[in-house]
Parts: sequence; structure tokens; C-alpha cells
Amino acid sequence: MKNLNFRLWHMLLGWGTVGVVYTVADRLQGVGTLLPPLVFDRIIPFNPTAIWLYLSFFLIVPAGYLLAPQQRIKWLTRAMQLTALGAGAVYLLWPTTMVYPQNDGIGISAQLLRVLTQVDSSQNCLPSLHMALVVLVVWALSDSERRVRTALWALWGVAIAFSILQLRRHLFVDLASGALLALFAGWVALRMDTLRRRVVKGEMG
Repeated sequence: MKNLNFRLWHMLLGWGTVGVVYTVADRLQGVGTLLPPLVFDRIIPFNPTAIWLYLSFFLIVPAGYLLAPQQRIKWLTRAMQLTALGAGAVYLLWPTTMVYPQNDGIGISAQLLRVLTQVDSSQNCLPSLHMALVVLVVWALSDSERRVRTALWALWGVAIAFSILQLRRHLFVDLASGALLALFAGWVALRMDTLRRRVVKGEMG
């Protein structure tokens, strides 16, 4: 029970920070610069049924906190916080938006996408926090001794990334920048952990 509470608390600290920064930046930023689609964006057809894979993001993030090795949980929290701060700074200094497709479907997928469109920001495009958090979670869940399981986590992450492009919630450049931001934030978080251990070891010595 103590271990579960530890994990849930850190999920609140990490994922919660992302939510706060995302919301505050959306309310404080100015008019966004319109980003043009690239070739890769144009060749992927708009498909509202991708909403289900897109929403599985809300399963893979908790999975990261609940299933990753416990020694990585604090790192994951710190990396998410740093990612949120980095993305928030970009959202405020250079807000971006894109042309969203017309959603005229009548099925449940199209209806669910319309609900998402109403509650989600039409800006906060670059970098994609959706993509960034997926990268961090897959990183936290990766295990060199369990390659099949690691490959499945990575495949899930790639599927979510593809669904984002299918739904036109982000452009490819948003995903690429989000992934790079996550890798940099994760590296900084690792360095911070290393520095903290050295300080503790020095104090004990």
C-alpha cells in the first residue's frame, strides 16, 4: 500500500504539473502562429477512428507510474516537470496553431473527437506534450533484459504518435520537437539525480 501511494503521489506531482502548465499557458498566451503541414502530414489521411488509440495515452501514462521500477519513479516525475516547464515557456513565447480538418462524421468516434476538440486547446501545438510524455513513459518502462516487453511499450507509443497525426491534433514537427524535449528533460533529470547522489555521498563521507 505504501508503494502504491508513493507511485500515485508522484503521478500527481508529475502529470499534474503538466496539466497545470498546459492550462495556464493556454490562457495567458497570445494569438498563435499558423504552422504549415509538411509532406509527412499530408500523406496520412484524417481518420476519426484513431481517437481510441489517441485516448490510450490516458492509460499508458498511469502504466508508467504503476509499472516502472520504483527507482525510476522520482526520475519520471522530475522529467515530466522539466518537460512541462520547457513546453510552457515555448507556448508563452511562441504560441502556435494549425489548420484543423472539418469533422463531419456521425459515428461515435467522430462524436468523441468533437468533444475532445471542444475541451482541448487549439494552440499549444509545438512541442507536443502528448508525444513528450509518451516518450518519457516508454523510457521509464524500458528494460534491456525484457526486450519483447520493451518493444511492445515502444510499439504502443508509436501507435499513439501515429494516431495524433491521423486525428490532426498535431503536426509531425510538433511530435518531433516534443520527443526531443522529452529526451533532453530526461537527460537533465538523470544528471540531477547523479548530482544529488554525489552530494549525499559527500555529506555521508
